[in-house]
Amino acid sequence: MDRPTLPPRRPAVASPSRPAPKRRTSSARRVDAREWLGGNRVSGFVVIMLGLVVLGTFVLVPTVGTYMDQRQQIQALQSAVAVSQSEVDDLQAQRDRWSDPAYITTQARERLYYTMPGEVVYLIENDLPASATPQEQGDVSDEVGQTQTDWMAQLVRSVTAAGAAQTAVVPTIGVPDPAPTEQPAP
Repeated sequence: MDRPTLPPRRPAVASPSRPAPKRRTSSARRVDAREWLGGNRVSGFVVIMLGLVVLGTFVLVPTVGTYMDQRQQIQALQSAVAVSQSEVDDLQAQRDRWSDPAYITTQARERLYYTMPGEVVYLIENDLPASATPQEQGDVSDEVGQTQTDWMAQLVRSVTAAGAAQTAVVPTIGVPDPAPTEQPAP
């Protein structure tokens, strides 16, 4: 089949009667969206790779969250172990002190007031100077010195009176009293 041939193009020559056409600059050029989208071709490889990246993100985000939670738990447990280890060290030092006979003797003398045979112990109860000792307080009243009642009998009377008392009816505020009922005349 024959293809039709087109006449050759003539170069645009500016004629004296017609000015030359102005070229558009790149900033003034309009971009057609269809033309731009039609020019971009996405291969199947790019689509598969993007899908794998999205899938990997969905798989790894919960895993990273779990990892961070576990790291926090490990840090908390390590600090608890450090505290427990310091307590164990303190208890071992205390055990070592109690294995020393001089320490045991000192503790028995200070805490339990034990003495060695033949020793004389002096216990000083008031070691404060006379100016620092608390003074005895005087009576609050001259009239009351000692009560003449039996407090045990008074307590028993109070308990039995409280148990035998009838409960009083307390009127409630805002609730009207019921109307009195009429009693038949005798």
